[in-house]
Amino acid sequence: MDIFKIPWPWYIAGPLIGLTVPALLLLGNKPFGISSSLRHICAACFPANLPFFSYNWRDEIWNLLFVLGILIGGYIGGVLLENPDDIVIASHTREVLSGLKINDFSGLLPLDLFSTENILSAKGLVFLVAGGFLVGFGTRYAGGCTSGHAIMGLSNLQWPSLVATICFMASGILTTFYIIPVLLKFLL
Repeated sequence: MDIFKIPWPWYIAGPLIGLTVPALLLLGNKPFGISSSLRHICAACFPANLPFFSYNWRDEIWNLLFVLGILIGGYIGGVLLENPDDIVIASHTREVLSGLKINDFSGLLPLDLFSTENILSAKGLVFLVAGGFLVGFGTRYAGGCTSGHAIMGLSNLQWPSLVATICFMASGILTTFYIIPVLLKFLL
């Protein structure tokens, strides 16, 4: 059971994730993507006469079950099979984060950012709402999320997915090096 409590190397975990795409396509002719599940939930829970939600969401129930499986798997992996070892962070990364007032490296999420006190503050709620809006808008504008484009779209050799993935990567790099340091100075 110990093999499930330690992080797997990228060369094992990556191909397993990548094999999800052909498995879904071969077994059920289903495309991989997570962001569409929010649309299915909204169509199921809030039936309105909006054209965007006027479709038979029951045909996509497999997607909702897939997301439920991700949530259950995350709980099992994060709580029941918690990694007993300390999180390994490179010393240079620790120095950079310490310069940004992030000094708690005890878990996957630093408490300096994700403590209840920070999240429930006015600044924290603004960041959560603004961040959620930007992620939702970006997902809808790009026609899918990062996993859908980078895993599913690229495996199908779709040009829009290549462009979207390049934009995701460029935005992530710019955000990491230029935007997050400014936001952290504002937040902390």
